[in-house]
Amino acid sequence: MMSFRSFLMLGAVAGLAACQPAIPDSNPGDFADPGRGVGFDNPNTLAAREARDAQLTGPAVQPAAPVGTQPLPPAGQQPVAGAPARPATAQTPRAVSNPASLDAELAQIAANNDAAAARANSGQTVVNASPSNAAPVILNNPGISDENNFDAVSSRESIASDAARLEANRQQYQVVQPTALPSRAGSAQPNVVQYALQTRHPKGTQMHRRFSVASAAKFQRNCAVYNSSDEAQIDFLASGGPQRDRKGLDPDGDGYACGWDPAPFRRAAGN
Repeated sequence: MMSFRSFLMLGAVAGLAACQPAIPDSNPGDFADPGRGVGFDNPNTLAAREARDAQLTGPAVQPAAPVGTQPLPPAGQQPVAGAPARPATAQTPRAVSNPASLDAELAQIAANNDAAAARANSGQTVVNASPSNAAPVILNNPGISDENNFDAVSSRESIASDAARLEANRQQYQVVQPTALPSRAGSAQPNVVQYALQTRHPKGTQMHRRFSVASAAKFQRNCAVYNSSDEAQIDFLASGGPQRDRKGLDPDGDGYACGWDPAPFRRAAGN
């Protein structure tokens, strides 16, 4: 006979079982989705999940359309859209009845090509690329120096030969003495080089008196007419200089017009 304590325990277990909430998806209903988790018994939640899955995976790939069979145009004919098909041009293959004659013809063509290449190669025989050909002979080109090749130089030169060559160069060395300046035939134009070598005073040293006071503006204006100071000096000497200065080209009286300097000519003669 069951005791009163056992009866109370059975009643408590039954009460707890009655108070426990139902497990989702435990009872399939109209909108239940067994095995998919909490909330899938709601139609709105299920539709949102399906829309999200479609967005992530993209649209379904449609199967490719079947390719129909279409005959290709004959060889040598280009298909044109909308144009009627043209018959292919018949090409008759070359009949070779004697293979030896064909080989001879090909050999003659190759020989003609080699001859044309040899004429374009300064008469040198053309060497066709082939493993059976020997290595080409290196031609002796005297225009190429081998002075940077130690072995080549040491084989033909020595200390004694170098000394002999230096002595031969000394014997051939000649010092050319300066000669008189050539005169310009048919021209009375003064020679500024000769004038520079005849004078000794430096530029800026007054050697001649100037009675007229030439302004700086007149000096600049008259000197600007000449392309160079050499031309100004030539005209200055031809017009009575250095004693007279009719155009105001030498206001300081040093005998040099428009800043002309005889020093470069003197240095060249001294060297």
